Amino acid sequence: MLVLRSIAFNVLFYVTLAVLMIGGLPMILFGRLAVHHVTKAWSTLSLKLLKCVCGLEIEFRGVENVTKGGCIIASKHQSALETFALTQHVGDCAFILKKELTQIPLFGLYLKATEQIAIDRSSGRAALQQAIQDAKRVLAQGRKLIIFPEGTRTQPRATPNYKLGIVQIYTATGATCVPVALNTGLFWPRRSFLRRPGKIVIEFLEPIQPGLDKKSFFALLQKRIETASTSLIEESLRLDPTLEKAIDEASPS
Repeated sequence: MLVLRSIAFNVLFYVTLAVLMIGGLPMILFGRLAVHHVTKAWSTLSLKLLKCVCGLEIEFRGVENVTKGGCIIASKHQSALETFALTQHVGDCAFILKKELTQIPLFGLYLKATEQIAIDRSSGRAALQQAIQDAKRVLAQGRKLIIFPEGTRTQPRATPNYKLGIVQIYTATGATCVPVALNTGLFWPRRSFLRRPGKIVIEFLEPIQPGLDKKSFFALLQKRIETASTSLIEESLRLDPTLEKAIDEASPS
């Protein structure tokens, strides 16, 4: 049953995405905010599909910690789910993402229309400088800037590997940073098509105010995200010990 439900969800997930992207094309003519409604609809429908098809619910905690206006949302990254689920509570936002994604037919058009920050990772320091300049622009517009500090998806309980880019952006922009903890990797493993039933928790943590030195900010950000994410994972495992399988599936072969 788990396999069948997962297959059904994945099919419906991508069909829904394709239908919305094609049907929403006229919205591009009306600018970024209009296109944002299409992406929000995709996020909402996808979360409903997860609940109806897979029995997987999403609980958002600490939403009150999302400050008004421009701020940095620094999130743990364990699955593809948070790339759309976070938009439920951050409003108009921009992700820092790899440039290759903008070359995907149709999908890339939407990334450009919503003014995401696409960087060429191979360009090294130039990519960081571009990200900083674009981040300042996004924050000045009162939008949220979403960053995955580790740069890629990681398995639950993996040794954290935070990149220094988040530090440079925090200090250069002088923005408040809201850390985000989650347990998505238990239910949406990064190397599996399975979508396990249960309850995903995405938790917005206490904001880190601007003004900290680089070393203090880096240590505090990692401590808050990792401590809270570990707590969420252990909470889920106490309720359903079989979720250990998801950790094994996500482990490098």
